[in-house]
Amino acid sequence: MRRFAASAGIEPLNKPVVVSEETLTEPVVVSDIAPAAKPGAGPAYVVLAGISFSHFLNDTMQSLIASVYPILKDTYALDFAQIGMITLAFQFTASLLQPVVGHYTDKKAQPYSLSIGMASTFCGLLLLSAAHQYLVILVAAALVGLGSAVFHPESARIARLASGGRYGFAQSVFQLGGSFGTSMGPLLAALIVVPFGQGSIAWFSSIAFLAIVILWRIGRWYAPQITTRKAAPVHTQPGGPSSRRVAVALAVLVALLFSKQLYVSSLSSYYIFYLIDRFGVSTQTAQIYLFIFLAANAVGAFLGGPLGDRFGRKIVIWISILGALPFTLALPYAGLAGSAVLSVIVGLIISSTTSSIIVFAQELVPHRFGMISGVFFGVAFGIGGLGAAALGKLADHTSIAFVYQVCAWLPAIGLLAVFLPSLPRHPR
Repeated sequence: MRRFAASAGIEPLNKPVVVSEETLTEPVVVSDIAPAAKPGAGPAYVVLAGISFSHFLNDTMQSLIASVYPILKDTYALDFAQIGMITLAFQFTASLLQPVVGHYTDKKAQPYSLSIGMASTFCGLLLLSAAHQYLVILVAAALVGLGSAVFHPESARIARLASGGRYGFAQSVFQLGGSFGTSMGPLLAALIVVPFGQGSIAWFSSIAFLAIVILWRIGRWYAPQITTRKAAPVHTQPGGPSSRRVAVALAVLVALLFSKQLYVSSLSSYYIFYLIDRFGVSTQTAQIYLFIFLAANAVGAFLGGPLGDRFGRKIVIWISILGALPFTLALPYAGLAGSAVLSVIVGLIISSTTSSIIVFAQELVPHRFGMISGVFFGVAFGIGGLGAAALGKLADHTSIAFVYQVCAWLPAIGLLAVFLPSLPRHPR
């Protein structure tokens, strides 16, 4: 890896970088001047590529859960509320544990925790492939959620360490891998799981093993970046918002993430059933349409970070959430082809806010980087899980079409962005 980095004009990746001065009771501080703030330094592309590819593998495996819902529903005669509970078991586990993991790694970074967490996903997939009882399916989904809880906070920190100061770009590269991984789940389910059945999910455990190997190598790069000196006091950024405004801004960012993630969750969990119910398409065809939507999400997630670096994250947040509103309102009334086109537009626009929201929150509270990353990744998963369960219950009592009419108004919550403070721009 070192020889490749040198030939690409990248500084040696094992060069010690002071992330913070750490004790067992004080946080790791990832400040805006570490790791590659020297003039002429740039992102560590090899590490960014590795962590993004690992995110791709991680989210590919996770997305299989939602993609096999039609199979599980037919095989075990589940209703929509039970389908929602499977999503809840997966996402609620991740939601609860991610902030805890982030808080712990702020105090004591764990370079090899990523590969250990991936082992939980490995076990979850094997269990899901062999599960024949509803309770076992819930446990398998929870194990995959546990792997997600360990993966996201520390991998987000590694992406920032490798950013060379281009935080939005690095977060977008990281999100790109995850978004494309999520989009691959329905496609792989249509090509492999539907024809060969539930047992074929075990084949994807080989992906988890590959991810374990890659993450172990990244852990070897990450370990020398950590030093163990006494922690310096955290100073408020000149010109930055007060602690009260920071608290308000974090609450607003959570609400904005709610509007975005709940809408995406509604399409991810129930779009297949919506297309089958309204247009009479086959399960495999519906999974292809879901793949198209999720692929558009991946592209939008990548574009949002660099746009935030260039024009400001607050502007991107405004445009990406409110800008999707006209198209989400039109989606429930469109035909099959129109639904596909509108889902692409909505995916491109609404997902571009993810990187900006996360980096905005990290810059508001830089001395709690891991915990903030865990909270926001966890909130995203938790909102998706709770929303999926609630929407499933609503669909059982009304209809899938009614659920999409209600969810179409969620981007209007983007109006709350007016309460976000303007942060000082960092020179690039």
